[in-house]
Amino acid sequence: MARTSPPPTLRDLRNKVPSLRQSGTPPALLDRAKKLLAVYLDTAAAQKVADADVLRALADGSAALSIGGIELDMQAKSPPEPLTRAACRAGCAFCCILTGRDGGTITRAEAARLHTALAPLKGHPDGRAWHDKACPALDPETHMCRAYAARPMICRSYFSVDAGACEQNANGHPTPGAAILGAHQSYLTIHALARALLAGHAKVPTYSLATLAAAAVEGQEATTALRAARQPPRALDDERKRAAP
Repeated sequence: MARTSPPPTLRDLRNKVPSLRQSGTPPALLDRAKKLLAVYLDTAAAQKVADADVLRALADGSAALSIGGIELDMQAKSPPEPLTRAACRAGCAFCCILTGRDGGTITRAEAARLHTALAPLKGHPDGRAWHDKACPALDPETHMCRAYAARPMICRSYFSVDAGACEQNANGHPTPGAAILGAHQSYLTIHALARALLAGHAKVPTYSLATLAAAAVEGQEATTALRAARQPPRALDDERKRAAP
């Protein structure tokens, strides 16, 4: 019988952080993400969080989401100049047209939370009744998100200074005006670092936002929906490289 190595301890993980490498990530972003991850692990150690709970948070994306959420809060309190000119408003949902191969990359923690929020909507018309590529979380009449409290980091980070540009982008005509806050870049980078930290010990999957949301509103139970929405490993690297500044 093949021997399996014991799971890494919190100290093992912390000691490994400085040596982590990540191709395609700007050095400044990588250094910042590693520092944030180190602080997260140091805080967990100081609070005597069980090693198994830290491993779980790294694997399911709760860690990356927590760190990214703190950055979002900081950016909201001291917004970068473009964000002060945001044209976003309730019901302007062109940013919720899920273009691309799979309509967004999310972590397991986000996928599970989104499924829980959307499952009660089984049998109700969803956003695709308004636009065939709209997020199923949308109300097709009001264009409001029906899972707003559970929306993933990509939804929380996206903004635009030109609502017209969002409509053009949704219709397949790339137009300047939309952007993603740096917190999203940190979140993706940290989740990829978590995958490197746990290599050989635990899977660190990602999921398609569009597929998961559709499966939830169509009545698939959580395990089946997550299985259907799970992305190939390269999806996370492709997404973080695409989002890099």
